[in-house]
Parts: sequence; C-alpha cells; structure tokens
Amino acid sequence: MINEWIREHRFNSWLTRRLICKDGFEMSVQASNVHYCSPRIDNATYSEIEVGYPSVIEEELLDYAEDRLRPTKTVYGYVPVELVEKIINKHGGIADD
Repeated sequence: MINEWIREHRFNSWLTRRLICKDGFEMSVQASNVHYCSPRIDNATYSEIEVGYPSVIEEELLDYAEDRLRPTKTVYGYVPVELVEKIINKHGGIADD
C-alpha cells in the first residue's frame, strides 16, 4: 500500500506530499536517495521509509525518532513499511485524494 502511494504522490524524484489519513492524522512519508530509507535509491520498492512530523505523537514510532523530546517536530528514520501501514490503518486508512 505505502510503496504504491509514494509512487503516485511524488512531486519529483525524491519528494512526496503529506499523507493524510481518514481520521485527520497526518505525517510526512518519504523515500529516495536522500532519505532514511532502504533501499536508499529513487523509485524503488522500499522495506523501510522515512516518516516525519506526525500531527500527533505515535508511540510505536518513538524508537525511530531522531529527536525523542520533540516527537511531532522530528523525523523517524528507517521505519519498517509494515509499521507505517499499521499506523495508517489505525487511523482509518489513507484519505481520498
């Protein structure tokens, strides 16, 4: 699910728009050669991606936080795709474009 969303919502080869869930939760979801993801290349199928600046604290992300003291003002590197999809589902899925 998230790999497809990233491919469909890129502004360019390395930047996607903010992901918004059906319950209003938002977060940045990025993956490219300049992000904390695996593989660290453009336009791939990713096993880990970079999440950033969630609209509310997500406890399950905290182990990946660059700055645990500012959980809604930081990035989360190498977050497993399965965990990102679990969080999206927890928030009702991705809102329609």
